[in-house]
Amino acid sequence: MAHAYTPGLKVTARTYHECRRTLPIPGEVIVQQGDRVQSSDVVAQANLPGDVTPLNLANLLSVSPADVPACMLRGEGERIEKGELLAESQGIFGFFKSRHIAKVSGTIESVSKVTGQVMVRGEPQPVRVLAYLAGEVLEVLPREGVVIGAHVSFVQGIFGIGGEAFGTIRMACPEADQDLTEELIPDDMRGQIVVGGARVTGTALRRAADVAVSAIITGGIDDDDLRDLLGHDLGVAITGGEQVGLTLVLTEGFGTIAMAQRTWQLLESRAGDRAAVNGATQIRAGVQRPEILIPLTQPVPDDSHKTHATSGYLEIGSPVRIIRDPYFGLIGTVAALPEQPHRLPSGSMARVLSVKLDAGEDVVVPRANVELLED
Repeated sequence: MAHAYTPGLKVTARTYHECRRTLPIPGEVIVQQGDRVQSSDVVAQANLPGDVTPLNLANLLSVSPADVPACMLRGEGERIEKGELLAESQGIFGFFKSRHIAKVSGTIESVSKVTGQVMVRGEPQPVRVLAYLAGEVLEVLPREGVVIGAHVSFVQGIFGIGGEAFGTIRMACPEADQDLTEELIPDDMRGQIVVGGARVTGTALRRAADVAVSAIITGGIDDDDLRDLLGHDLGVAITGGEQVGLTLVLTEGFGTIAMAQRTWQLLESRAGDRAAVNGATQIRAGVQRPEILIPLTQPVPDDSHKTHATSGYLEIGSPVRIIRDPYFGLIGTVAALPEQPHRLPSGSMARVLSVKLDAGEDVVVPRANVELLED
């Protein structure tokens, strides 16, 4: 049978997923192998060193650098609180003393008699890594983190912004081709993962942020509305660190595009279940897609444990989405994979495939113009 390979998005009701959760620096892992964890559980933690505040006490006290150590009322390694007296000069015959009151709390890291500089290390910054995926701790990485696995419903999006978010899935639109507008976001959606249909409007995004919606999943968005949400043009190849009050995942792209029925039906079937969402997207080397992970609530047979579909395998019968005009956004199945190049209307030669659209029409498109909807 003819076959080919093409990039694709995973949309599957059941698969086994593993994620690696690690600290940026060595720290403490607080769970054990075999433990069951929920999305918001802390699995590892560490303390990042605090910021250093330099103080030129020689200038502040009007003394020579060599005299600074004698002026210090706290030594290296000692703690100082904001508002406390840190240093005092000898003055003249005990008069005309200069003083310096600490502007920050922290630990005195160094006192230099060469430069007259004092370094105060601020409070350590706690870093906590959450489980993100509700499941079983498969492996503990000493002082680093864990590997967590679970059977999930798994949906990848085209594009997203914002980091990890958790909540209960709630359908906002009754149909996959309906726009998500502000009227469809009531106050009781606070902390939930809201599923729209086609385009989400800018006013709906602002309303969702005001209500404190956890995340929005929908078909598309207008460029102007995304720019207004971010406050600037998105000119980077990596997203995920935006602070806009919520996470946004687009399943189809930019513009008014209805969510694919396959994706819509899967999310609708899991309404009311808790999920984890990550809007982080990388569109250059090392592609990363935004994702929705919904742990399965029913037991899964042991014989399906840790099974994965072959990624990118395109064959007759494979579900695909067309990603270029004139059939942009349409979904169908591969009907044929001709071996020989085909002459396109532009006059160029390219390898093509025949797609049987959901509406029943057969169309011929270049292979580069489709993406696989992976099971």
